[in-house]
Amino acid sequence: MKKTLAIALALVMSVAIFAACAPSPAPATPAPAAPAANAPAADTPATDAGDGEELYISIISKGFQHQFWQAVYAGARAAAEEYGVSIFFDGPESEADIDVQVNMLNQQLALNPDAIALAALSTDAVLSQLQQAYDSGIPVVGFDSGVPDAPAGQVLANASTDNDAAAALGAEGMFPAIQDQIAAATADSPVIIAVLSQDVTSESITGRTRGFAQRMLTLAGGVNDSVAITGGFGAINTGDADAAVRIEVIVGATPSIVDMTSAANGILTMPGLAGVFASNEGAANGILAAINAGASVPEDVRIVGFDAGTVQKAAVQAGIFMGAITQDPFHIGYYSVSLAVRAVRGESISDVDTGARWWDASNMNDPDIALLLYD
Repeated sequence: MKKTLAIALALVMSVAIFAACAPSPAPATPAPAAPAANAPAADTPATDAGDGEELYISIISKGFQHQFWQAVYAGARAAAEEYGVSIFFDGPESEADIDVQVNMLNQQLALNPDAIALAALSTDAVLSQLQQAYDSGIPVVGFDSGVPDAPAGQVLANASTDNDAAAALGAEGMFPAIQDQIAAATADSPVIIAVLSQDVTSESITGRTRGFAQRMLTLAGGVNDSVAITGGFGAINTGDADAAVRIEVIVGATPSIVDMTSAANGILTMPGLAGVFASNEGAANGILAAINAGASVPEDVRIVGFDAGTVQKAAVQAGIFMGAITQDPFHIGYYSVSLAVRAVRGESISDVDTGARWWDASNMNDPDIALLLYD
């Protein structure tokens, strides 16, 4: 049944993947988007830095290929309009393109912006740029995964989801549907709960991988005394490869749709598979691409996604995914600008948790959830 339903997504998938591969639009100061209903209003305009010129804020994201980043961009535009500032927003076409992102950052530093908002693909790759900004008095704030483990004082605050807590919601949403399978699992007849992640370096992806796996470990351990985390994310592995219940982390060779689809195909053929958690939009699209290409999904396997987008929304509506976790990408973008402006003003700023929600077919059209489910 799930395979049959998946065929209806084939056209949506092809359109979405084509859009993901399209070149990024030329960055500019765009027309503002309307802020979300609960977006904070700017208290006073921040039109200049004391020299009569409009503030210019450089925003460098981890990518532009997923619809998530388009929603972040919309939030940044809305804040730019409210605060009366000019922004640059761009990111590499692939989240594997570290050198491309570094070049973007270098180009923006050469323009001497008033502030920088950065979601770094690799902190190590931008250490010299962070030092240059610090030495030049250019405040840097993080957004989404931010700039993990940046040198003290060089990144002032971060606007992001608490990824561990968000992914734990995915485990809590999945667990009731597979609880009986977990309780009945034995070493001779094990149950697998797979986590598909696109890398082991991004702070957001590692946080979600850890958050889901560790919460599921706790929940499953309440009904079965032989549970372990295994697989490609060694930092959280518990080491028992013969456990009755294994939370298996699978990492794609690269974040590309081809490699994520290949990894998904491997997962969907695992004996004893009970559940799959896709830790970002790219992982979710890889699973759906595998299904649309003919991979079979047993009726009792539950799949939970992360983020939203046209393809994932259709999968939830069709019953292929039981649900997903949404961040608030609009406000991630909004607060990236808000924090940058306040930093330029010399105000004290601190991290902002932009939140996360569980969504499924029963609530995805509710106003407070629909607001967060970008296309």
